[in-house]
Amino acid sequence: MFTENVLDNQVAIITGGGTGLGNRIARTFAAHGARIVITSRSQEHLDEGEKQILPFTDQVLKVVCDVREPEQVKALRDKVLETYGQIDILVNNAAGNFLYPAEKLPLKGWKAVIDIVLNGSFYCSQILGNVMIEQKRGQIVNILATYAWTGGPGTIHSASAKAGVLAMTRTLAVEWARYGIRVNAVAPGPFDTEGARVRLWPTDEIRQRLIDDIPLQRFADPQEVANAVLYLVSPYATYITGECLTIDGGAWLGKGIGRAVEILDDIEKIREATKKNR
Repeated sequence: MFTENVLDNQVAIITGGGTGLGNRIARTFAAHGARIVITSRSQEHLDEGEKQILPFTDQVLKVVCDVREPEQVKALRDKVLETYGQIDILVNNAAGNFLYPAEKLPLKGWKAVIDIVLNGSFYCSQILGNVMIEQKRGQIVNILATYAWTGGPGTIHSASAKAGVLAMTRTLAVEWARYGIRVNAVAPGPFDTEGARVRLWPTDEIRQRLIDDIPLQRFADPQEVANAVLYLVSPYATYITGECLTIDGGAWLGKGIGRAVEILDDIEKIREATKKNR
């Protein structure tokens, strides 16, 4: 569907781009001609992530940046402009997530997720978006989750943050259309990454129970999600803004809340057993 040069000369910033889905999006953009900027709080993640991207392009800029800190986001902006002279695409992918019952969630856990997902997405959108406003062009894609509108046991922190980002997506789409900026979102269902396996489905049994609730009976391939993000920032989607594209195999349509509560209880048992064995 996509030509190899569909993002030629576009400068794309992917937060949390050193690992997981963010790195897959960066590789996909690079394979289609974009100049890549990846951010992370970890230099190690950036160094490893760069190795995955270099087969597709030699134009990779790595920037250590904590999106919770506006001054670091401003430094990111300045570094990108110094290196490339423009900012065309922003993917707000940086996130923090772990399953935890609302009544037991440590307040620092609530704050950390809100700061990364909601505040970080706004800081990046405003600070980098002002460059796009001056250019009179730009694309922003926010990575969400379907529990932003369905709710989901164990996700009070992340669901609240991502619901805010969904509202932000639609609000910015309305405000910034006049500047030639499109703002959209993607809400993936479960897909396998090392981090997700550890935090969200720590056993094969829990993983299978999640799959049983997906009409297409499988997890997403991260490349399927990356392709959707590529579509939204490409010239094929120039009349789409303020939308959230759901890629979950139909899972949210018949969401098994009862089963999700059982899975949360099982993860709590694993967590408690781990504490006792320390």
